[in-house]
Amino acid sequence: MLAPERRTRADILTAVAIAALVAIATVVVVLTSGVRGTHAATATRALPAPVSTDPVPSQVSELWHAPDGAAERSLVVGGVAVTADGGTVSGRDPRTGEQVWTYERDLPLCAAEVQFGTVIATYKDQRGCSQTTLLNVENGARVAARSSYMDNHVTLTPDSTYMLAQGPRRLELWRSDMVRTLEYGYVDAPVNPHTQPRSGCDLLSAASAPSRVAVLERCPNEAAARLSILNPAPKDGTTPEEYSSHVLNEPGGAVDGARVIAVSDTRIALYLPGTASTTPVLALYDVNGNMVATHQMPAFTQTAMVARLSTGFFVYTGEALVALNLTTLDPLWGTHNVLGTAALMSGQLIAPVPDGLAILDPATGAQLSRIPLQRSDYHGEPISLGVSGTTFLERRGTEVYGVGARP
Repeated sequence: MLAPERRTRADILTAVAIAALVAIATVVVVLTSGVRGTHAATATRALPAPVSTDPVPSQVSELWHAPDGAAERSLVVGGVAVTADGGTVSGRDPRTGEQVWTYERDLPLCAAEVQFGTVIATYKDQRGCSQTTLLNVENGARVAARSSYMDNHVTLTPDSTYMLAQGPRRLELWRSDMVRTLEYGYVDAPVNPHTQPRSGCDLLSAASAPSRVAVLERCPNEAAARLSILNPAPKDGTTPEEYSSHVLNEPGGAVDGARVIAVSDTRIALYLPGTASTTPVLALYDVNGNMVATHQMPAFTQTAMVARLSTGFFVYTGEALVALNLTTLDPLWGTHNVLGTAALMSGQLIAPVPDGLAILDPATGAQLSRIPLQRSDYHGEPISLGVSGTTFLERRGTEVYGVGARP
């Protein structure tokens, strides 16, 4: 019969050392993980879905307002208005502004957007705007997360299929589950060298559609901006697939301020600023990068914005509103003396104007009627307009205002 095993002093010391190492590793993981410094309060009640058939109110006033410094437009999904400021993302009742859920981190927000019935919130750490969280818009519950090297400033742009995250040197496309389908531009630690078609370029502007990504970039030793058209979901997301790429020889291609306005599955629209001898234009290209048309365009200011609605793209130039066909991107009409982008309420097109909200004919842009509105603490900032039921959400500067008829 074998003698029973006995624990030696060395065995005990080894076990203690292993336990200590496990404890230290656990502490390190907790201290460095995203869990630490995160405070979340999910919704205890569901906000009712808005009724889209109610008539547009004829009289409105400001109902509430809240800080919204991290978003770039008014964010609303169904019966939830979303605000993002500091390190906190909040889901609010559009009628009252009451917070029904919050998600807070001890990191500053870089950007926030909505798509896929979710909220995408990107936070900044030592690797740039690298930490992104996907939240359920109805209750604020965490759905997914991703982390990767990003620039210190990013813009999030949805296209109904992908989320485009663009910084000055790098961009990524994400699916609805936050899996990256494409990286383009600067790569901090490439697994395989020379996977990117160019290096050292500044990414000026980008937009995407389900089948195409258009990137306007300025590369070393090139006299003008370059338009590159990419596959949004190549076989290998670290190796971009270009459909075309060429330096813009068109007037305005070398002028600061050129940008991608919109992308459909068949066309790309660029804004090319005026030169000493030419006026600003909307330049249209096919998906292979061939120019197909140009149209005169009002000059863009620094506050120019684009909103994609179910009826078309609406370009706010800083003073005028221009409607573009959803597929061909051809201009349909333009109207002046507006303050921002438009929104749809009960099938009617609404745009912010100096003394209220204008109801426009979607086919012609003609003003049909006006809803008076007295805006408080307004200093001419561009207004991004959102809608939930019969409540308007006006984002002005770094604040969002709920606007509607009082009970």
